[in-house]
Amino acid sequence: MHIRIDRVALAKGLAHTQNVVERRNTIPILNNVLLEAANGVLLLTATDMDLTVQESLDCTIVQDGSLTVPAHMFYDIVRKLPDGQDVEIKSNGEIGRVVVLAGKAEFTLGTLPREDFPNVQGDSLPQHFFLGSEALRALIDRTRFAISTEETRYYLNGIFMHTVGEGATATLRGVATDGHRLARVELNQPQGAEGMPGVIIPRKTVGELRKLIDETTSDIKIELSESSIQFSFDRVRLRSRLIDGTYPDYEGVIPANNQHLLRLDKTLFAASVDRVSTISADKIRAIKMAVQPGSVSVSSTAQDTGTAMEELEADFQGPDVKVGFNARYLLDIAAQLEGEVAEFALDGPNTPTLIRDPDDQSALFVIMPMRV
Repeated sequence: MHIRIDRVALAKGLAHTQNVVERRNTIPILNNVLLEAANGVLLLTATDMDLTVQESLDCTIVQDGSLTVPAHMFYDIVRKLPDGQDVEIKSNGEIGRVVVLAGKAEFTLGTLPREDFPNVQGDSLPQHFFLGSEALRALIDRTRFAISTEETRYYLNGIFMHTVGEGATATLRGVATDGHRLARVELNQPQGAEGMPGVIIPRKTVGELRKLIDETTSDIKIELSESSIQFSFDRVRLRSRLIDGTYPDYEGVIPANNQHLLRLDKTLFAASVDRVSTISADKIRAIKMAVQPGSVSVSSTAQDTGTAMEELEADFQGPDVKVGFNARYLLDIAAQLEGEVAEFALDGPNTPTLIRDPDDQSALFVIMPMRV
């Protein structure tokens, strides 16, 4: 193989692909990124066997070919090469070696055989639809904070995506929960998504996908089966295995009869929670909300450090309510409310609380109470 390629384009492509490669691998070939040059295009491929990212780049080909190089080292070299230089990549005839040239810089890297690299084609993906990049970014951003990190309940380690309803009212839902809080976002159902299976997209896939779509304005093509999902846009393709499990019936967690509505300024509330919870030295950072008509007080007590309390104006008509929450969970949810007002549907100290933006019915959040 012998090619020349723009350094900036190559560095960008490697940045997209090398993140998939785990830093510690027991299988040597999985440390490498696959380079395939043909028909004026360099195809980069990286995989961890569950998640694969591919990107195609324009290049000048002197000789077609393919090889694999250590992903992280190759990326570090390319991004540190001088600006304004093309990168020349060529096999020097020595088995297991490739030369990387740019200006007066020259590197020789070890390679592993192309034949050792896994086949990443996978099974067929019979269903597909398109989703706007902005909509997909919103779905991910407003749910992924609630993804569980507990490996014992592996089926919660991702975003559950499925369709609900029929006809004009049909929606595509993204849901995440860790048992302590829940996030649900609804989008208008895209054409072609009808009857799609409910799928659980793994946490790592969600993270890598979010990085990739941050730079695009193109629609995202989503292809899926019951075991795999693929996202394609521009010249990038991400394919992932799905979590093989049954997502729990989350609808039963969403309170339907919380009658006491509290409305208050989201920004002032978040700042107050952040300030008051500073007194708590433990990881949970518990706070108590005491709600009464016209106001809410946010307080925290730490046995070793002291107490803190702050009162806020609020729109509330109902009986006094006192309930405790994890401060970090409240702040995570507040960050996803796009309007200026946060609406809490309360029932009591022992029942889940529903939080949403009263002007945005596409998203809702549930937080479990805690004893304070």
